[in-house]
Amino acid sequence: MTNTILARCEAKGLRMTEQRRTIARVIEAACDHPDVEELHTRAAEIDPRISIATVYRTVKLFEESGILEKHEFGDGRARYEDAEREHHDHLIDLHSGAVIEFVDPDIEALQERIAAKLGYRLRGHRLELYGVPLKGKEHEG
Repeated sequence: MTNTILARCEAKGLRMTEQRRTIARVIEAACDHPDVEELHTRAAEIDPRISIATVYRTVKLFEESGILEKHEFGDGRARYEDAEREHHDHLIDLHSGAVIEFVDPDIEALQERIAAKLGYRLRGHRLELYGVPLKGKEHEG
């Protein structure tokens, strides 16, 4: 990622209030896939005046501007991450709700081959796997 979320917002001409700047910083610092409520909790620790409505509006604006990517992992919550993060896929643990990011060169190559076989050049994809831990194995993190 070459630019910060804040820099991309400014480059797109978005009006950046101090509260939007705080929300942008919180999103950028996230190592997980927070939903709006989690973003609000984190932002309110920095600025208690930030309302959940402000977070909802800001997230919607950032998503519509292509700055954030929205994910729905089947748990009824929309989650967000920086749209310009390096490509990765997701494995969702159906027991804990943990979202595990991974990159697998074999999967990437297979997707390219499938697209070519069908007469297409792949421009992007989204892969989400859903699973439960193998007996005796619990995901940590």
